[in-house]
Amino acid sequence: MGSSPAGTQESIRFGKDFEVDLRAFELRHVGRVLKLERIPLQILLILIEQKDQLVTREEIAGKIWGKDVFLDTDNSINSAVRKIRQILKDDPQQPRYVQTLPGRGYRFIAPVFENELRADQQEGKTAGLPLPTTSMADRNGIDRPPLAIATAHRRRFIWLIAVLSACVIGLAVWIGLHRNQPIHSIAVLPLQNLSGDPTQEYFSDGMTEELITELARIESLRVISHTSVMNYKGTKKLLPEIAHELGVDAVLEGSVIRENNNVRVTVQLLDGPADRHLWGEEYERPLNGVLNLQRDVARAIAQEVRAKLGATQQSPVHTAHVVNPAAYDDYLKGRFYFDNGFTKPDSLKKAQQYFEHSIQTDPSFAQAYAGLANTYIYSAFAGVLKRDWAYRSAKEALAKAMELDDRVGEAHDTLGTMKQAFDWDWDAAEREYNRAIALAPSYSCAHEDRAGLLALLGRRDEALAELAKIDQLDYGYGSAAAEAGVYYTLRDYPNLVNASKRVLLLEPGDWYSHYDLGVGYEGTGKYLDAISEYQKAIALSADHGPVVGLAHAFSAAGKKAEAQKILRDLERKLNATAGDSPYTTATIYAGLDDRDKAFDYLNRAFQERSSELPGALKADPAIDNLRNDPRFQELARRVGLPQ
Repeated sequence: MGSSPAGTQESIRFGKDFEVDLRAFELRHVGRVLKLERIPLQILLILIEQKDQLVTREEIAGKIWGKDVFLDTDNSINSAVRKIRQILKDDPQQPRYVQTLPGRGYRFIAPVFENELRADQQEGKTAGLPLPTTSMADRNGIDRPPLAIATAHRRRFIWLIAVLSACVIGLAVWIGLHRNQPIHSIAVLPLQNLSGDPTQEYFSDGMTEELITELARIESLRVISHTSVMNYKGTKKLLPEIAHELGVDAVLEGSVIRENNNVRVTVQLLDGPADRHLWGEEYERPLNGVLNLQRDVARAIAQEVRAKLGATQQSPVHTAHVVNPAAYDDYLKGRFYFDNGFTKPDSLKKAQQYFEHSIQTDPSFAQAYAGLANTYIYSAFAGVLKRDWAYRSAKEALAKAMELDDRVGEAHDTLGTMKQAFDWDWDAAEREYNRAIALAPSYSCAHEDRAGLLALLGRRDEALAELAKIDQLDYGYGSAAAEAGVYYTLRDYPNLVNASKRVLLLEPGDWYSHYDLGVGYEGTGKYLDAISEYQKAIALSADHGPVVGLAHAFSAAGKKAEAQKILRDLERKLNATAGDSPYTTATIYAGLDDRDKAFDYLNRAFQERSSELPGALKADPAIDNLRNDPRFQELARRVGLPQ
């Protein structure tokens, strides 16, 4: 920072009982240290130094970082001012401390006092204690009060301190009584990228996700999912509001700086509802030790909140792999592209490439193999890769991941997905999901996958119980989509309508949710609404499933001629283009009431072990007219679904 705003002073007081200790470089409130990071505290002092004057962003940037540094100063200053306001509990709409002058800068507007003596210092002045120097108030032209009046003020001040001390002690006792239980839930807000390079956002986002994954291993601690907390990236909401929305006791926030092959993470744990500092620490490691860094942070938090460590963290022999920095960098890029578009062909291809590069650079990095396997599977679902090739490749990648480290929860969850979608081995799938959850109790993806399997197996109560767990972990798209999938499989159409609407609030362009909403409306007898939703799904997707759904809704609404025309047109189109998936073709012939052809294609889908067949046999209304046929019952038996 530039020159100190107080020269040789020891402290500056401002506002209501706030003080900056310049020797310790700490912000305090009624004597209690408040955790404020270095840059926000520097900016606060710059504003105090020029009280009641406009301080431009350029001035702040020049004093903090210099004039020629390459840095996204706007985002850094915005974040720092937000943290200042949070800790001062200052409303930007009705500020008491920091006023924003739009397009110009900031102004500090609270009263400021330099070197004002405490009451015990005032009373001890005859013992040779120093008298206060000229205050900022004096320099601003305000006369000091006569000695007699000052003495009266001191007496009132001593009385006020006594009253306030009693209040503070009472508040501390109240907090102690209400905080004598372990913290049960936590949200990790997106770590702020302080590298100065916007292209490094993937790194701070990836570090956030990896830290959440590590914390999810802690038993008895509920950790909010990555997809939910990313909604708060760059938010201006105050901490208690965020804690209330996420339903958590504590919030972890911080920043990450990557410089060459080193990474520094600064984190602080805060009591969410009270916006009270609980713990903070700064960690610095070589990039190749970043996985152990994440484990160190998780252990420190577990100790702070007195939560029981998960089995994988208790084991003294489980030390994270010392990963090659370039491999870790590619891994985070792979996670970024997978998480930001796991149904988009371009994103999946990029994710696959980065995971493959990561493995080439560091063949002993288990997480990279797990990420690659996951990408192969979803690429097959999206039609980007051929199913058989993707299955074999994913199986090989998972085997390698397990060989290197069989305690990676993501790998077990992915293996469960393979056992369910490709092998139709329900028992093995459930074992893998259970193993993933045992390794990481707050891993929401494993809970979502397990809920879908339980619904498929007809275990309704268990599936709904799993949904209740998901609702405590994930407030985003993943949770809503999982809920819709479960209600679809259970043929619970009123709840399917509600769940699909929730997904569409988060992702209005999700064609699959328009299709699900159409199924829900059709199941509740709202055929015109169903037709409208199927048409929206058709407009958003090239998939033929919504077209079959539209025909089914027309038929249910009594418009059989229109339904037949849609299906005949689709049949001719598929014949001219060498067809679609066997299952989709089967639904066309089911709609045309050509049962023999429908079962021919259902059997082809069985022979190809189509991943969509089991769920469709369980719940797809497009083949309801086949369910009483003995051939249908035999097919369900061969698939292994409970009758």
